[in-house]
Amino acid sequence: MKPVNNDHAQRLNRALDYIDAHLGKPLSLDDVAAVACYSPYHFHRVFKATVGETLNRYIQRLRVEKAAGFLLQSNETITDIALDCGFSSSATFARAFRDFYGMSAGEWRNTGSIRHSKNCKRAGKNRKAASIKVVYSTTNQHQWRIEMNKTLKTTVHVETLDAMDVAYVRHIGPYQGDDQLFSRLFNQLFAWAGPRNLINVPQTQTLSVYHDNEPLTEDDKLRLSVCITVPKETPAEGDIGRMALPGGTYAVARFELLPPEYGAAWDMMCADWLPQSGYQSDDRPCLEIYQNNPEDHPEGRHIVDICIPVKPA
Repeated sequence: MKPVNNDHAQRLNRALDYIDAHLGKPLSLDDVAAVACYSPYHFHRVFKATVGETLNRYIQRLRVEKAAGFLLQSNETITDIALDCGFSSSATFARAFRDFYGMSAGEWRNTGSIRHSKNCKRAGKNRKAASIKVVYSTTNQHQWRIEMNKTLKTTVHVETLDAMDVAYVRHIGPYQGDDQLFSRLFNQLFAWAGPRNLINVPQTQTLSVYHDNEPLTEDDKLRLSVCITVPKETPAEGDIGRMALPGGTYAVARFELLPPEYGAAWDMMCADWLPQSGYQSDDRPCLEIYQNNPEDHPEGRHIVDICIPVKPA
């Protein structure tokens, strides 16, 4: 996304968040422009110039990518998936899907070309599978102990996370393995939050939100938001947006990671745990919730909760 001035950034963030929240419902240029406080004519030009796609193309792409994920993990009919994702008819969906992926939705589902869950990283072709052991807590709930090697291991719990109000800085484009990018985004967020007394350890949580299904979305269109939790009445300002993250059922696994190990940790959750768990991921975003300052860890490790939104398979 091209840089824009603070006022335009704030308006655009409102529009993008509105689209995400209403993707399964009708979305008109007039409605989205009104959220951004632009005339439809000016909003269309600003949106295309900054996001790199027309509004209609952007909305249609998100709907198709969402449907593509559901087709690989849900037993719903193609028509039901199309309607749930905001398409007005199965015929409209069929044309859009073929336009984006070069095959029909049925062919996509039957070939199963991407055998992993929505919003999860792609596992390497030759990776060694992690060992998984089912255990029970004192409340007779399932837990899963996963181990890849001596350092990469965790216990997975399925639990309910509360909704969160967050302030964020958003990035559109590649982010995989780019530690400098994450540092820059968080430094920008902290520089804004500090003078406003919004950083209150340990109450303030720090997290990243992954909005897209990485294997189904082109790298230059991936959306990442780095966030801190804030009081509900905190206003958005310039490049700093504010949104409400939905609560609900998540699979939560705590890891102690060095930066190069993040991808393997996501692979353990998505390629090893999820297919055997009896759950499937839903369309809420995945989260990383950070639990420490790595500079305070004797080995420089990041203590992080990987959180995948789930529902029964």
